[in-house]
Amino acid sequence: MRIITGIYKGRHFDIPRTFKARPTTDFAKENIFNVLTQYIDFDGATALDLFSGTGSISLELVSRGCAHVISVEQDRDHHRFITECLRKLNTGACVPLRGDAFRFVKSCRQQFDFIFADPPYALKELPAIPDLILDKGLLKPGGVFVFEHGKDHDFASHPRFLDHRSYGSVNFTLFTSAATSSEPATPAAV
Repeated sequence: MRIITGIYKGRHFDIPRTFKARPTTDFAKENIFNVLTQYIDFDGATALDLFSGTGSISLELVSRGCAHVISVEQDRDHHRFITECLRKLNTGACVPLRGDAFRFVKSCRQQFDFIFADPPYALKELPAIPDLILDKGLLKPGGVFVFEHGKDHDFASHPRFLDHRSYGSVNFTLFTSAATSSEPATPAAV
C-alpha cells in the first residue's frame, strides 16, 4: 500500500497477509482522487473514513493536507495497523477509532467536508448506507461523500447523486450535501 501524493507521497506500508480487508487499489485510489480535485480542496478540510480497512484512504487524506481525519475501523488488527502507520508518519491529524461504523454514524454530532465509506461489498446493509450518512447531516454544505461499492449497485437516481466512476470492479459514487438540480454540478469550495 502506498500514499499517492501530498507530503507523504511515495511512503509504502506492507499490509499483513493475514488481513481480510480489500484495500482500494492504488490505481483506483489515484483516479478517484484526481476526480475529487474538481469538487473539493483537501487542504485544511475535515474528513471521515468509514470502514477504514487498512487505512489507505485516511493516510492519503492526511498526506493531502486534511486538518482532521477520523478513521473508523471495527477489526482490532486493522485498527492496530492504521495506528502503527500513523505513528510512523508522526502525525496527529488522524484519529483512528476502533468501533462499528453504523454506531459511529448514529452517534456522531460532527460535520465533515469529506466522507469516504468503503464497506464490505457483500454487506447486506450496503444499499442503505448513503441515506444513513446523508440523512444524518454529517456533510457540511458543499461537502462530498464518496461511496465505494461493487458493480451490483447503482445510485444514479439518488437525489444527492453527483458523479459515478468505475475502475475495473471498483465503483465510486459521489454524493453532495444537498439535492442536485438538473444543472451541471459545480465544484465545491471548501
